[in-house]
Amino acid sequence: MALAEQKPKLSALSQDRRRHQRVKVNLLGRYMLADRREFPCQVLNMSPGGMALIAPVGGVPGDRVIAYVDHLGRIEGKIARPLQNGFAMTISATARKRDKLAAQLTWLANRQILGLPEDRRHGRVAPRNPVGRLIMPNGVNLTCRIIDVSESGAGIATDQRPPIGALVTLGTVQGRVVRHLEEGFAIEFTRLQHPDALEENVAGG
Repeated sequence: MALAEQKPKLSALSQDRRRHQRVKVNLLGRYMLADRREFPCQVLNMSPGGMALIAPVGGVPGDRVIAYVDHLGRIEGKIARPLQNGFAMTISATARKRDKLAAQLTWLANRQILGLPEDRRHGRVAPRNPVGRLIMPNGVNLTCRIIDVSESGAGIATDQRPPIGALVTLGTVQGRVVRHLEEGFAIEFTRLQHPDALEENVAGG
């Protein structure tokens, strides 16, 4: 009886693979199991219908899981099957959400293939709230003015000049200094930011 029940699930998974092309990714995130425990994870491949994660703790197939993935945000679904170092999960989403995921995955795949600097392909805009909170490499916390910002980086006006390559944090976003400007410096974020949350994440609060 158990085998008979398994067949539709396996069939559904194979249909998902045919319907949605899996994209190899390297995205970090966190996930919460049904018992509300949270752990870090790394997404290895993904489609709008499911994804595979490297994860320290698995769960029971069929259990609900919520993941928060860099660039993609909150993703809900159910554990499909265990993997050697993690698990695979289905993604429960509306048709609109799946379309958005497909577009985001296509962009991520193209970015990896092209290997172009991210800031060449994201227009910088002046934020509505230009006041930012900056944590320097030595831990000093400063107020700065955000000149402009994009999904991949920002220009910062300040009298500080950390060295090229230094890690700083703007709001809640970590970035690396890539060049000095006349009135400050430019940083490239260590991870691409989702446009919907960009200004909130870099603002000083």
